[in-house]
Amino acid sequence: MRLTHLSTLSLLTAAIGLSLASTAQAAKPDAPNLSNAQFQQCLDGLKNSSKFRGVDSYTFNNYRPSQPDPSVIQSLNYQPEFQKDVWDYLSSLVDKERVEDGIRAKHQWADTLRQIESRYGVKAEHVLGVWGVESNFGQTLGKKPLFESLATLSCFDRRQSYFQGEYANALKIVQNGDIAPSDMTGSWAGAFGQTQFMPSTFLELAVDFDGDGRRDLVNSVPDALASTANFLDKRGYRTGEPWGYEVKLPSGFWAASDRKNKKSISHWRNQGLTLANGSPLPSSLSSAGLLLPAGKDGPAFLVGKNFDTFYSYNASENYALAIAHLSDLIAREDSSKTDFITAWPTDDPGISRQQSKDIQQALLNAGYDIGEVDGIIGDNTRTAIQQYQSSHGIFPADGRAGQKFYRAIVGNAVPTNNPYGQPSNSKPLNPAPADRMGQLIQQQTSMPNNYSAQPTANPSSSGNTRYRRVTDADGSVKLVRIDEGS
Repeated sequence: MRLTHLSTLSLLTAAIGLSLASTAQAAKPDAPNLSNAQFQQCLDGLKNSSKFRGVDSYTFNNYRPSQPDPSVIQSLNYQPEFQKDVWDYLSSLVDKERVEDGIRAKHQWADTLRQIESRYGVKAEHVLGVWGVESNFGQTLGKKPLFESLATLSCFDRRQSYFQGEYANALKIVQNGDIAPSDMTGSWAGAFGQTQFMPSTFLELAVDFDGDGRRDLVNSVPDALASTANFLDKRGYRTGEPWGYEVKLPSGFWAASDRKNKKSISHWRNQGLTLANGSPLPSSLSSAGLLLPAGKDGPAFLVGKNFDTFYSYNASENYALAIAHLSDLIAREDSSKTDFITAWPTDDPGISRQQSKDIQQALLNAGYDIGEVDGIIGDNTRTAIQQYQSSHGIFPADGRAGQKFYRAIVGNAVPTNNPYGQPSNSKPLNPAPADRMGQLIQQQTSMPNNYSAQPTANPSSSGNTRYRRVTDADGSVKLVRIDEGS
């Protein structure tokens, strides 16, 4: 959960870039220079303000940051022009790896999930869908110190009043003894824990489900999953109803995407809609609205109230669809096919996280400084993709990592049963022959460990760039950049 109020939607979209538009990449602004004297003066004022009335002096002073964090203001004001199409967004969140992780989690926590479903009426797979999308089943919790981030946001730039409340609430959580101060880390905007609650939502809806007297959404999976179910329940979840289903539109049908304009299922039947496989619409929804995330030529959905509760967790229809789709695949326990029945209206579908890692490794092999191979296509990777595209005559040089670029840069891939019919790499990458770093890897099998080289594929590299030859356990060889003096 990030910023769930509609008034904070602009902050949310700035943080995760959920627009359907896909354009050229904008450079991330530099972090601002923040006055520590001004920061400390602001904190002095907050200490005695009405928002902090419930925070005792010991807690406020003991966890008071010594200086602001300019990077959170940088994130607050970063609205990248490069934003994901819905098929890119879904493919990065709902892939074979995440479905398999979700199936394992379903079996591991089966007893707890049954108890949660019995108490709150929320389907186990729907809770797992939120957990998987928010933190990859607890594997990605965020590393930003919350007190420092929220204090900075309370004193500088926009939305100070909102963040002051979240800062005070974060201090109350520690003061109440629910979570250890060292565990109060999360996103730049203050969301934390296994299912990413904001501090205000934590105080309102977090529950102690494991019975240890603490509401610990960081270390207790039962507490985190039950709190998520409690959130969905309080937002109007309907027990026994599906979130919705993929449908097929009749030939010549026209309607706007408007999930809020809910009609009876009989209405949609009379309009000629069926399930995507052609079967009649079931009667499992009391009413549903039409969702067309990519227009009438892409997958279409009828969605009910439970889809709306997913949306309330994070105000994005694409986000809610990711939870819905992941939950269905976990329920079916089938990771072999993660796409919808109707194809997205594109000739360049999105890529999985493993394919993202393959692209990053190939770029690293080619001499591009993309940082860590983590499967996240961020600014550094997009910049490297643009440079690679430009130097290899690939048009448009838009920095997008799709199936076409995957096939262009990943050379000897092993064919698999990919839903798009494209190869998926599962062995060490052989970089493109035109890349100087790739040639070095392939040819210099006796290369010394501190070999220095200038990668011609990356015109921005300096002559002082050095690379270290690394041989992995599987025998693959790669070059890892080492800057002079580091």
